[in-house]
Amino acid sequence: MNLFLGLWQGTRENRTGYWLRWWDENGELLLWGLELTARERQRAEEERQRAERLAQQLRAAGIEPEL
Repeated sequence: MNLFLGLWQGTRENRTGYWLRWWDENGELLLWGLELTARERQRAEEERQRAERLAQQLRAAGIEPEL
């Protein structure tokens, strides 16, 4: 699986300190479920904003986008 256990400093459940976290072979931190959810919500919001900007550009060009 090439996973490694290491120390991470940060805040979790209103507690700041050092935590044992899993890392992959590239040194990337594996996210907790709540972190993954927050990242996906942020990505979805950014995509919604991008779609809205594109729809505004189409309307400015006289094209009514299909939503």
